[in-house]
Amino acid sequence: MGTGIVILFGYLDSFDSRVRDLLDFSIYLDISDEVKFAWKTKRDMAERGHSLESIKASIEARKLDFDAYVDPQKQYADVVIEVLPTQLIPDDNERKVLRVRLVMKEGVKYFNPVYLFDEGSTVSWIPCGRKLSCSYPGIKFFYGPDAYFAHEVSVLEMDGQFDRLEELMYVESHLNNLSTKYHGEATEQMLKHGDFPGSNNGTGLFQTIVGLKIRELYECIVADKLLGEDIMISISCNLLYDLYSLKAEV
Repeated sequence: MGTGIVILFGYLDSFDSRVRDLLDFSIYLDISDEVKFAWKTKRDMAERGHSLESIKASIEARKLDFDAYVDPQKQYADVVIEVLPTQLIPDDNERKVLRVRLVMKEGVKYFNPVYLFDEGSTVSWIPCGRKLSCSYPGIKFFYGPDAYFAHEVSVLEMDGQFDRLEELMYVESHLNNLSTKYHGEATEQMLKHGDFPGSNNGTGLFQTIVGLKIRELYECIVADKLLGEDIMISISCNLLYDLYSLKAEV
């Protein structure tokens, strides 16, 4: 029997240190309170007929447990995807445009963080122009080193959304360590799932990138693992509904 892959997905999968010790790789999806509230309000009022007061009460009732058991898990993750309010629209309350950060821990075996232009540098990039269609409020990328819970990390950030996914190839050509098999594979995967929620912003782009990284991680670990020994990957989530499907062809 060949080596399998076991994916743990849930709210508490990295809480117990005994489980963490078994993991080969871990991911945490971290949605800010502002975005969570906007999404939950839209869903529960439109689809479930809940009142604004009942939604606020529901969130407040879960906050203590979330702060105690769910949120602390992000400090142990190898990759954190943060979903935040945009900084491109002053006083934005709709939360339709998002700022998304891919926080990648340095020094993880088999995992090389993605970088923009020049590894280790601090880069701010506004790619809109002749090569990328970009309506208001535009798109802005950031890349640079940082610290996250005392860990050295690299951070790739995207604020805004794409007008035309096929033009993502232009952005892909400036990203390195994507773990693609060929040039344009990340764009191809985004186009393949273009009708998924988040496909036109950083949630879709970064989860696609993480999927490609998981595939590479799998291939590297398989070479070192004993035949039949499973690979363990954890996806801890602070999610109210699915953002995007991780696609790792392993």
